[in-house]
Amino acid sequence: MLPPELPPLPALTRAECELIDRYLDATDLLGRINPAHGGDTCRALRAAQTLVGRAAALRDALELMHRRGETDLHSGTLARALRVLDGERRTARVGLPPPSGS
Repeated sequence: MLPPELPPLPALTRAECELIDRYLDATDLLGRINPAHGGDTCRALRAAQTLVGRAAALRDALELMHRRGETDLHSGTLARALRVLDGERRTARVGLPPPSGS
């Protein structure tokens, strides 16, 4: 059985696509670094080292948008794109997990 078809991505500029991709890259790395989710220090260290470059790429994507005159972030459209790209699950790893039952 085939998985359900994802909804189409909303229409985005190339710069907005780059922003979304770089944001999710950084978010994935922050999720790996999050000490509340456990893991080992080596994995977190590698993710933190990689994050430096990904943060610069995110900055560059935003600078490009600004230079092109794209001064507004259209939150509704960008949020739809994030949802299509599994952003809810990916960003959840950045926050604290629910407290364990005691």
